[in-house]
Amino acid sequence: MRVGKQSLIFDNVYIQKSSVIVGPREFAGPLGGLFDFHYDNLNCGEKSWEQAEMAMYKKAINTCLNKNDKEIKDIDCVISGDLNNQIIIGNYVMRDYDVPYLGVFNACSSSVEGLIVGGNIIEAKNGKDIIVSISSHYATAERQYRSPTEYGGQKPETATSTVSSAVATLISDKPSEIKITKATVGRVIDAKLTDALDMGRLMAPAAFHTIKQHFIDFNVDEDDYDLIITGDLSHYGTELLINIFKEYEIDISKKHMDGGLLIYDRDNQDVFAGGSGCGCLPSVVYTYVEKQMLENNLKKVLVVGTGALLNPIIIAQKETIPAIAHAVVLERV
Repeated sequence: MRVGKQSLIFDNVYIQKSSVIVGPREFAGPLGGLFDFHYDNLNCGEKSWEQAEMAMYKKAINTCLNKNDKEIKDIDCVISGDLNNQIIIGNYVMRDYDVPYLGVFNACSSSVEGLIVGGNIIEAKNGKDIIVSISSHYATAERQYRSPTEYGGQKPETATSTVSSAVATLISDKPSEIKITKATVGRVIDAKLTDALDMGRLMAPAAFHTIKQHFIDFNVDEDDYDLIITGDLSHYGTELLINIFKEYEIDISKKHMDGGLLIYDRDNQDVFAGGSGCGCLPSVVYTYVEKQMLENNLKKVLVVGTGALLNPIIIAQKETIPAIAHAVVLERV
């Protein structure tokens, strides 16, 4: 059901078991013990970075199926997103799976976009069991958006480090302990910034707009939530988001966390401003946040995925970099 200008209410959409597969740096971070599987190096036993990301993606899909006692024939649709041009990771992996498939791209907000798309399919009774799968890989993202890691290019402290992970979560109409109850679809916000090495700050205005619109559409505020988690603004974007809200006399600092700051230890890992990438937010949501919810430490969480909408060609043309943010509400049943 639609609410307000940009929002939706879901009545029968539940989070089932998820799988989170990560690389070595993520495993070495604060959440290392919560992941389902980790690779010891970024090659993942493959010959190219893209094939390595595909291996992670396949591992996530298969692990998710096994954890839910499902086979691919039981799945009504797979919704997938990644950071590579033409979302080739999901497109190529899904050659091996006999299942309806939808590819989505809203950069690092794609995980939440997938939940919204899948949630609408379930609400409309056009499917019962849907897998939302997302992946990102440090080396594929560096080669596409900046420069190959082999070049050893210098980075400013505002740069974020792409999380190497693949995540698959099953959503369905079968009641579980965590329910998706609300969603807010974002719109493209252009803060007129051009620095692809400062994506946290260029995404912060989009996060602000979506959260603020969510508050308006549902007549709620920050106090209605135990946690507002964004991904992936990292250090500088988080700082800016909090300051923008303060200009409107709203203090979200006590309720807010960012996935890019939770997945790494910035004091002891060389990750610059923190984590980013399609896999960053869901890797935190389906481990740390889910664990806190199942232990009744969190009962109502606003999950906000943020994405920088750019590619190498448009950067070379000196265009500004617009951004978007989507939000869903997770509630402990």
